[in-house]
Amino acid sequence: QVQVVESGGGLVQPGASLRLSCTASGSRGSAKPVGWYRQAPGNQREWVASITSGGVTNYADSVQDRFDISRDDAKNAVYLQMNSLKPEDTGVYYCRAQFVQLGRPVRYYWGQGTQVTVSS
Repeated sequence: QVQVVESGGGLVQPGASLRLSCTASGSRGSAKPVGWYRQAPGNQREWVASITSGGVTNYADSVQDRFDISRDDAKNAVYLQMNSLKPEDTGVYYCRAQFVQLGRPVRYYWGQGTQVTVSS
């Protein structure tokens, strides 16, 4: 079984900051969080940021220079530091984790999501 757990969402005013956390665990394999997605009401889920095992980061244009993704391998965790938040950043943020088992294709799992609301 693979478990992906996000935390850190909340209600903030425009211009504020939030830090999301994600951890992953799995049995009989290696689970590792690799990125963040978000879904606003009525919209499809969209990619926000990702980080490779080598620490290479990539961001959607809409969050470039405001968000920062990082990892802590000792804790098997990935973080998303969100600064200068805007109302359009509102949505449910999901962590995506990869699960690797010897001899099997890589699979991906989602967490339950954490709500981020940016409103005055």
